[in-house]
Amino acid sequence: MTARHITWTRDQASWRGEFEGAEFGSEVSIIFTRIDRPGEGPELHRHPYSETFIIRRGTVVFSDGISSFEASAGAVVVVPAGVPHRFTSKSEHLEMIDIHASGTFVTEWLDRPTESSQQAERSHADHDDRPRQRA
Repeated sequence: MTARHITWTRDQASWRGEFEGAEFGSEVSIIFTRIDRPGEGPELHRHPYSETFIIRRGTVVFSDGISSFEASAGAVVVVPAGVPHRFTSKSEHLEMIDIHASGTFVTEWLDRPTESSQQAERSHADHDDRPRQRA
């Protein structure tokens, strides 16, 4: 067998950190997200690949810059490639596994939308490319 084993954290109770797969021959990268205060999370951004979130603990609010929805432990949320998104913890202890469909992290951080980019985001929403949840 040619599989490689990696220990990504010494504290097995702390699901926090990043794994960039390309270095190990993998076509996915993973972020083990842990947020301990409500209201925290990354700013609006997008990736040229899909991102899948597995909510392990707590409640999180996802937004595409126009609309938002809540997801709680046990939910799986998929954000399609190119779709702007952000998430904010609604609970004191949020844990998620964020799976990037890429061997490396590629993130475009977005400024506050201008009127023309808001229109472009609305047309994305009209085509139902927004983040989706399946519980």
